[in-house]
Amino acid sequence: MPSLANKRILLGVTGGIAAYKSAEIIRRLQDAGASVQVVMTHAATQFITPLTLQALSGNPVHLELLDTDAEAAMSHIELARWADAILIAPASADFIAKLANGEAGDLLSTLCLASRSPLAIAPAMNQGMWRNAGTQHNIERLRGRGIHIFGPTEGTQACGDVGPGRMSEPEDIAELIADLFETGSLAGKKVVITAGPTREAIDPVRYISNHSSGKMGYALAEAAAEAGAETVLISGPVNLASPDRVTTISVTSAQEMYDAALAEVEGCHLFIASAAVADYRPVQVSEQKIKKSADNMTIELVKNPDIVSAVAARQNRPFTVGFAAETANVDDGLERHARGKLERKNLDLVIANDVSDRTIGFNSDDNAVLVVEMQTSESIPKINKSILARQLIAKIADMIPS
Repeated sequence: MPSLANKRILLGVTGGIAAYKSAEIIRRLQDAGASVQVVMTHAATQFITPLTLQALSGNPVHLELLDTDAEAAMSHIELARWADAILIAPASADFIAKLANGEAGDLLSTLCLASRSPLAIAPAMNQGMWRNAGTQHNIERLRGRGIHIFGPTEGTQACGDVGPGRMSEPEDIAELIADLFETGSLAGKKVVITAGPTREAIDPVRYISNHSSGKMGYALAEAAAEAGAETVLISGPVNLASPDRVTTISVTSAQEMYDAALAEVEGCHLFIASAAVADYRPVQVSEQKIKKSADNMTIELVKNPDIVSAVAARQNRPFTVGFAAETANVDDGLERHARGKLERKNLDLVIANDVSDRTIGFNSDDNAVLVVEMQTSESIPKINKSILARQLIAKIADMIPS
C-alpha cells in the first residue's frame, strides 16, 4: 500500500459493533508509517474500551470536549491542527446525520468542523438504516462538501441481516486514506542530515567553533520530512527549534557528531553533511580554566575525524552529499574547490557556497549555491533557505537509486 510516513491521522470512533475493527485500523495505519490519535464518542466506549485504543495507538484517547486536563495538554483546536487527515471509522448513522447538519455537540464533531484537513468516513450500520432516504440524503450532502466516503460493503451483519452497511475492511480503509496523500519523493527512505557548528573545548569555558547557524541543515531536514522520509537530524549547538516530525540528536563536538553519524547511517538511503564541522581540536583540554598570564599562548591542535568521508567510504554507503563552505565566488574557483572535494571524498554531490558574502550562508536566511556533480554543475541564485532546501531535496530524490 502507499506510504503514510510522517502522516498524522486522527481516528474518530463512533458507536457501533464495528468499533472493534478500529483496533485493527490503528495497526494498519501505523504499519504504513502514520502516527495515530484517537477520539471516541461516548457511545463508542460501550463497544470497545479507550484503554485498548490507547495501548494500540500509544497516545491518550480523547473523549471530552470540555476536559480541563486534556485542554492543558492539547486543546481541541490544536488537535484539529495536528491532523493531516481525519478518519471516522466506524461512522454511525447518527454521527453522519450530525455531521451533515454541521452540529458540534461533542469533541469529535467539533474537530470535524474545526479542521481544514481531509475528512473521510467509513459508514457502518444496519442495511435498512443505510438504505433509508434520510441517510442517503446525508451521505450526498457530505459528498457535496468534499468529504470522502469509504464504503460500506455488503454482507452478513451482526443483527443477522444481509445487505449493504458493513464497514469496509481495515486494510482497505488504510489504503484509501493513504491514497488521499501525494506520495512523497522520499517516502520509505531514511535520511540523515548533519547541521550547525561543532565546539571543540579548550578548557571548561572556552572553545573553538565557527559562525554556522544551522539554518540550512534544519531547512533540509524539514524538507526531507515533508517529502516523506524518516529523517534524523544530528545537530551541533544552535538556537533553532527542532523541525516537526524529525528525530533530532544534539551533539557538541566533532567526535560526538562523528559517533552519532556512524551510528545512524546503518540502513540510511541519503546522508547530507551540511554541518560546519571544526577541522581541528585541541590535543589537550584543560580541566581548569586557563588563567590569563603570558602575552602569548600556544594551543596544539589535532585533526578531527572526517565524517562525510567515513560515510562515503562504507561498503554499503548511502547516497552521500557534502557541503563546501568556501571564501571564493564562482569566478574565483568555487566550482574547482567543490569538485576537488567531490572527487577526493568520493561523494555523489557537493553543494558549495561563498560564505564570505554576508548576504548568504552563515547566519543568513538566504543562500546561493553551486550544485556540483561529477560531470555537471548547476548554479542556484540567492533564495530563501527553506525554498532552496525543497529544491535541493527534490533534485537529490530524483538522483537516488530506487
